Amino acid sequence: MVVHSHLEISTTGQGLYLITRQIEEHVRKSQLTNGLVHLFLQHTSASLIIQENADPTAQQDLEEFLDRMVPENQHWHQHTLEGPDDTTSHLKAALTHTSLQIPLLNGRLALGTWQGLFLWEHRHQRHSRKIVITVIGE
Repeated sequence: MVVHSHLEISTTGQGLYLITRQIEEHVRKSQLTNGLVHLFLQHTSASLIIQENADPTAQQDLEEFLDRMVPENQHWHQHTLEGPDDTTSHLKAALTHTSLQIPLLNGRLALGTWQGLFLWEHRHQRHSRKIVITVIGE
C-alpha cells in the first residue's frame, strides 16, 4: 500500500524547524503500521535533516558550522538576484538533503531517542515550504 500526503510549513527566516509531530500525524492518518516513510522537500533553498531534538545547542552548533562553511557575500557569488542569501541557500541545500527515509515500525517512526525531523530554512525571508510525504507499507 502507498499513501501520499502533503505538509506545508511556514518559516519566519533561517533556522531549524522541528516537524516530527506533523510528520507523525500524517503517518498515523495513513493507517499503515510497517514499512517506510519517505519525505521530499519541493524546494532548492531549504533542506530536511534528522538532528538531536533535546538540546538546542546541538542545532545552534550545526547552523553555525554551515554558516562558516558557506558564508554570504562572497565576491564570486553570481546568483544574488534575491539577496545575499540566494547562492548560499542553494549551496547549503546541496550539501544537506531534500529527502529522507525513515522506517515505520508498529505504526511509529523508528527514530532514536534524541532524533527529530527538521526542516532547515536557509533563507532570511519568510517562506512557505512544501513536503511530500509518502508512506509505503502495510
